[in-house]
Amino acid sequence: MSANFIPENLSLVGKVAIVTGSARENGIGAAIARALARNGAAVMIHYVSDSSKSRAEKVVADLCAHGAKADLVQGDVTVPHDAAKIVNETLRLLNTNHIDILVNNAGWSHGLYKSMDATPEIVRREFEINVFGPLYLVQQAVPHMPQGGRIINIGSVASKLGMDMAGIYGAAKAAQDSLTYALAMEFGKTHGITVNTVAPGPVATDSAYKILGATSREQYDQFTGQWVATTRAAARVGTAEDIADLVLLIASEKARWVTGQFISASGGMTGL
Repeated sequence: MSANFIPENLSLVGKVAIVTGSARENGIGAAIARALARNGAAVMIHYVSDSSKSRAEKVVADLCAHGAKADLVQGDVTVPHDAAKIVNETLRLLNTNHIDILVNNAGWSHGLYKSMDATPEIVRREFEINVFGPLYLVQQAVPHMPQGGRIINIGSVASKLGMDMAGIYGAAKAAQDSLTYALAMEFGKTHGITVNTVAPGPVATDSAYKILGATSREQYDQFTGQWVATTRAAARVGTAEDIADLVLLIASEKARWVTGQFISASGGMTGL
């Protein structure tokens, strides 16, 4: 086989990744961490509250059991000091001087509610976690990110759909989309770093159940049925692995020419 006809791979060997909001073993963040680790990256698992520490430990244990290098760190992404801690602990615990991949997966929604019912506290929290948090992590991580680094913000199709019961969340995610493009412009030529948004559609996770007030998969499917009906290519809701595999591609060297993009991972839901 000739040198220019060797099978491709998505190896991340030697890369170091931070995945925020990755403590829930069935969540999108944990699935992303598994995908990156499975392909050779050392991964820092992040959790927020003491109540989620045991789940974060299970995610780390699972990664390590499969031969991956992983550790965990606690911190509130909306607090600049904690953002610095997350980055510094990654460097220390993973024994490295560089961070190649930052996945801003930590996000939050108050649930389904009318914009007229949004309190100042709810509005502030939606923007703090979905916009300020990613920015603070970027500010801390980029000084340690080499040429070819990857920043991947986990957004939402809500930023494009104008959903009447998720107006504030959609607005926060739209602000995150704008931040993605601005950061891509800022770091592309000067640092060789790509910045993209991966925007999931409906995905059956604990967080999604909570947002919709669903207590079972059957109830979740009923809630999301109208959204599934609008997809162009898939007659189902997504899985965490659907999102993780796309993030893996964007994190790989094969996506070196992709930056400043809103990439919908929704089965065609947005039509964008």
